[in-house]
Amino acid sequence: MNLTHAALQPPVMPSGIEADWLWDFLQKKQDKRPLLDRALAVVAMPDAEKIALSAWVQAVSALAPQFQPAPIAWPMTCPLADKANWAAFRTLMEAFYEKGFHAGLPYLEDGTPVAKGGVTYAQFVQAFRDRHRLNLNPDAREVCVLCGGLLGDTPHVDHWIIKSAVPLLSTCADNLTLICSTCNEAPNKGDQPVHTSGSFADWYHPYLRPGSGGFQLGYDLHAVAVHCSAFAPADQSKVSNLDRLLKLSSRLTGKFKAEYANQQGVLSRRELRRVNAGYARHTQQELENYVQQWAADLLPTEPDHEVHALLGQAMNEPARVQAWLAELAAVQ
Repeated sequence: MNLTHAALQPPVMPSGIEADWLWDFLQKKQDKRPLLDRALAVVAMPDAEKIALSAWVQAVSALAPQFQPAPIAWPMTCPLADKANWAAFRTLMEAFYEKGFHAGLPYLEDGTPVAKGGVTYAQFVQAFRDRHRLNLNPDAREVCVLCGGLLGDTPHVDHWIIKSAVPLLSTCADNLTLICSTCNEAPNKGDQPVHTSGSFADWYHPYLRPGSGGFQLGYDLHAVAVHCSAFAPADQSKVSNLDRLLKLSSRLTGKFKAEYANQQGVLSRRELRRVNAGYARHTQQELENYVQQWAADLLPTEPDHEVHALLGQAMNEPARVQAWLAELAAVQ
């Protein structure tokens, strides 16, 4: 193929809009070299390598079928023997995300080609946030779709399967999700694989196989620790993999302890005010009423709702109420 602007026009590309966008994109530079250099390297590959690359492209593009019964084998090896050719292809594919997607793709949200005003990274982020808001009030706190914690002001667009391993999925809709920075960074997900030697059978996917409703949180009150377990035994390996990937148990245990300490502080301050005012100390019934009301007032749309609801159960256990009464008796 003669890789020129004219040669990209239809019928090579579906429309002139896409041909013009691609040519302009190939003029962008990566590491001080135009992307066109990498495209020319791919064009110049031997036919055998092109065939191998084409087969790999077809296999990895079929991401959704990996989460259906009896999926085809996921390719685990690099399709190109020549490392320079693979580096050229990878750089080109990653640039579609890093340079093309950020600046704007030549498509509207419905896939219609458009010369200007195509989907951008910023629009994707905003659309994802709007779609996944649990509380529609624009001023409300937003929840991370993976951990249930605070999404934050600067969430990350995550490549579920890392783009350095499978660069073709750099801008694949089935491979992009918006998550909190804590979930996306090491030692949590980071660049860890989300499959087992190419098999996705024991793994969740943010929306092709979501974990929501598949597992529950439990607690060990003596150790003040949270753990994750599957509702169905068949899903336990998926839950264990997700727990390990995101360090959910340890992270949620930290939030469990933090809110527990916060409630201790609230009750201690209330007790101190009563003592200083000469009122009677809290009774067991008053403590139970406080805990029950606090738990009843938790909003499902707030970050960390599940772990706070779990704490409400733990705080209402008779042994915990008795322990708090003893603690409050020491407040002076």
